[in-house]
Amino acid sequence: MKRQASKAGKWEDHFSRQAKKDNYPARSVYKLQEIQNRNKIIKKGDRVLDLGCSPGSWILYASAMAGKNGSVVGLDIKPVTVNIPENAGIYICDILSIDDEMLSSIGNDFNVVISDMAPATTGNKSVDSARSYDLCMAAFDIADKVLVAGGSFLCKIFQGDDFKKFSEMVKAAYNTHKIFKPQSSRKASKEIYIIGLGKKQ
Repeated sequence: MKRQASKAGKWEDHFSRQAKKDNYPARSVYKLQEIQNRNKIIKKGDRVLDLGCSPGSWILYASAMAGKNGSVVGLDIKPVTVNIPENAGIYICDILSIDDEMLSSIGNDFNVVISDMAPATTGNKSVDSARSYDLCMAAFDIADKVLVAGGSFLCKIFQGDDFKKFSEMVKAAYNTHKIFKPQSSRKASKEIYIIGLGKKQ
């Protein structure tokens, strides 16, 4: 009789094992790496805002891409427990209810806003995609306030009823618009990434 895989082992794959080897807290880093390799959204010296930065993989990678002359600010409702580089900082806040005081603290001169936020899933696809859309709209609104003209926006969304509407909003606000699913995304996942390059004035 075959032994049942443990719950943790069920989700382990090449990317999760590689993340451990590379000292990243989550496999999600390879999604950002693939997007960066294709689109070069983060350049040396950039200021990057990482929305939903816990557990920290994206902030580690983004800080390396931005380099010592760049910086990364991470926002999340959950704490990040990994050691972060000197050019990175983290604020604890609820992005769905972010206020002007927090926005003033982080500044409004970012070159890139990235979001890998996802809701706590319920198993109901309609509910989960609607919650994902709410997070995406929060990210879009924040990017609208803090991105410099010509800046870049990267956002994960669950495919659902509101996907096309959100995609069209990004398309209207940026000079270049792309839809991309990294190879490192799990095959069963409904997640997809929307990329906006060149924020319009």
